[in-house]
Amino acid sequence: MDNFIARDGLTLAYRDEGEGLPVLALSGLTRNSDDFNFVAPHLSRIRLIRMDYRGRGASDWGPYQTYTVPQEADDALMLLDHLGIDRAAILGTSRGGLIAMGIAVAAKNRLLGACLNDIGPVIDPRGLDYIKGFIGRQPTARFYKDAAQARAQIMEAAGFRNVPAQRWNAEVRHLYSQTETGLKNRYDPALREAVLEAGAQPAPDLWPYFDALQGLPVALIHGENSDILNDGTVEEMRRRNPDLRYGRVADRGHVPFLDEPEALETIHEWLEDLR
Repeated sequence: MDNFIARDGLTLAYRDEGEGLPVLALSGLTRNSDDFNFVAPHLSRIRLIRMDYRGRGASDWGPYQTYTVPQEADDALMLLDHLGIDRAAILGTSRGGLIAMGIAVAAKNRLLGACLNDIGPVIDPRGLDYIKGFIGRQPTARFYKDAAQARAQIMEAAGFRNVPAQRWNAEVRHLYSQTETGLKNRYDPALREAVLEAGAQPAPDLWPYFDALQGLPVALIHGENSDILNDGTVEEMRRRNPDLRYGRVADRGHVPFLDEPEALETIHEWLEDLR
């Protein structure tokens, strides 16, 4: 991976692969650039750029007070500046989709379009409660094999069906690092404090942020069993933006892996819109 320096001096990691249309892939809250390993082989004629947020993956940890969507949006723009890219499309999973909407408000001239993976302007309280329950907790499994079995059970209860065992074996390697004392999360445990403090504040109205994407190619991928993005929010998103590309992914909760047929069809249609 390569590195760049954020505005406050932190060293942040990124990958820059391929040629063509610049697409910045932004992962979920506790995740990292490896999340896009599943979809990357299915993407062609694009320049796929992936960033590890501050405090995640191979990036530096910082003060937890900086683990915010506005700061991470600024980091994303700094990365584009570092690469000399004036405008890029964003493929945003969960947290990454919120960042895309934030950039649409703050710097729409930098956006070519946005594909939102299982996220919208309203976050279902069920999903928030689930996140607050696990974030910052280290895995109890000591080895990847045990972690994969545990994750399969947890994610099946969360709405994931018909997922082969090798997928969970791969995913736990994205999520955890093997150490002498067992598996560890690949993110700063203090991210928990950032989330809990943010949750103590009144939830902002994010509909204006979604509306700011109007006029750009926008797509939405939706896990049919998601506990973060509910059907009512999707219906309103499609009403507000009739041109929204939409893919509903069967047998998936939060979040789809993005290599499912429904997800790939939506992504490819969105990419053609961008071109």
